[in-house]
Amino acid sequence: MVPGRCQTRIGDADVELLPERALHWPEAGVLAVADLHWGKTESFQQHGIPLPVGVLDDDLERLSTALTTTRARRLLLVGDLVHSRQGLTGDVIQRVTTWRRAWPHLDVVLIRGNHDRHVPALPPAWNMEDRADALDEGPFRFAHHPEPAAGRFVWAGHLHPMVRLEGGADRLRLPCFHLRTGVGVLPAFSAFTGGLNVRRGRGDRVFAIAGTAVVEV
Repeated sequence: MVPGRCQTRIGDADVELLPERALHWPEAGVLAVADLHWGKTESFQQHGIPLPVGVLDDDLERLSTALTTTRARRLLLVGDLVHSRQGLTGDVIQRVTTWRRAWPHLDVVLIRGNHDRHVPALPPAWNMEDRADALDEGPFRFAHHPEPAAGRFVWAGHLHPMVRLEGGADRLRLPCFHLRTGVGVLPAFSAFTGGLNVRRGRGDRVFAIAGTAVVEV
């Protein structure tokens, strides 16, 4: 296993939780990420709120790193790919188009989330399959909302899970993977997002992203 990743078994499938905020299913050649919120910075800027540039470029670089290191053949975008129609500027469309052309043989599928409803159709140059419903593959269901499904383990997003860690006077709040009975919630892929603190239930597993490593806490 590559250092920094955390491997776990769900049913009969081995998966890896990556510090790039991604799920890797090696057997199927699948990389899954959620809540990318492309164009969020641009949406705020259009409302006169000054925010740093480069968020999208950083996220695309991290996504490329995850694809390169895993050699995934398919990329599943588990909802909220875009933030708003206003944020989908010509510049955003072009930067993503340039990134997409660097991965011509990659099969990319969007499973739409609540933010994606603001954009009726994705730019054709992005070359992505666009699904309004969940995607069932093997033992898994990939869906934006973390709702259980009979007979399948659901990988979802939407909640932007965070975990609080305390040690003496020190406190940290880190993005995390939250695995519950029948449902695994992925961290928000975009670094420019808020998040909800996880509420642990009995038997839950929480994996914090601490820099370049994923650690069960």
